[in-house]
Amino acid sequence: MATGKVAVVTGGSAGVGRATAELLARRGYDVAVMARGGAGLAGAVEDVERQGRRALGLDVDVSDEKAVRAAAERCEIELGEIDAWVNDAFVGTLAFSWDTSMEEYHRVMDVTFFGQVHGTLAALSLMRPRNRGVIVNVGSAMAFRSIPLQAPYCAAKHAVKGFSESVMTELAHEKSKVRVCMVQLPGLNTPQFDWNLSKMPEHPMPVPPIYQPEVAARGIVHLVEHPRRNLWVGLPTAMTILGERVAPKLLDLYLGRSGVKSQQSGKGAPRRGPNLWEPQDEAADAGARGPFSQRAHQHDPVLWAALHRRGVIGGLVAAGAATTALALSGARGNGHSPG
Repeated sequence: MATGKVAVVTGGSAGVGRATAELLARRGYDVAVMARGGAGLAGAVEDVERQGRRALGLDVDVSDEKAVRAAAERCEIELGEIDAWVNDAFVGTLAFSWDTSMEEYHRVMDVTFFGQVHGTLAALSLMRPRNRGVIVNVGSAMAFRSIPLQAPYCAAKHAVKGFSESVMTELAHEKSKVRVCMVQLPGLNTPQFDWNLSKMPEHPMPVPPIYQPEVAARGIVHLVEHPRRNLWVGLPTAMTILGERVAPKLLDLYLGRSGVKSQQSGKGAPRRGPNLWEPQDEAADAGARGPFSQRAHQHDPVLWAALHRRGVIGGLVAAGAATTALALSGARGNGHSPG
């Protein structure tokens, strides 16, 4: 367990960021939460302090580069040197591309893409001189395979992937020990679906199968403590990324038939209103989970395998060796040469 370390989580007032901030605190990190929304920030601070760790709530719109850098400096003054930085803040829309205004496209990109750029560069300005630290950029299966009704968000997540990979090569060039990691997530039961900007007739919902945000948080915190280039969370994430590699046109047709309906539900909590421009948790804390808990999974075999990959690989090698030994033994018993 980490002790005396400091982490920053952007978008940490709700959803995956909220669950990540609490789990980092359980793992022994003091946590600075950067987000909009007074009640959500206060709730996140309480979550961290409940674990016996120090917390710092910072009211920041991550689309403002100067505000992000100023918040990073304040974090180092009040909590200490930043060891880990998680970029999770985003905003989203649910509408056909032709019904989305240019202002809405720009806003999604400013928060969801440039917010991660601002966070990464702020973290690097502090971590590179020390030659240590971990940055986790939160992506999505939609960084590899776009879906209908979320053109701005999909574009932003594709951009996050491209940006992150470029930074990785630059750090490798200077032989830096600072690590940039990516995590790709599935549909999650977060408050996003109560406050994304929707122009569709029914209540927005994540594409099933749905996972609880704590599943994603476990993957993110694992990357913080065991950095590696990329981590997939959720069986649908793995299937989507692999399917895009094998049969992208078939996915176009499938998503064209099912993708619009699968993102809408006749059931759901009353919506708070869109948070694209203004936060919707100023007065009431939304917490980590959204309105679809009854349908959400709390465990993921893909994440379990990723977190235990040494054991999984060792088991596969042992099983292969045992199978080979049995085959050779059978061949000898039948009087056949294995050669």
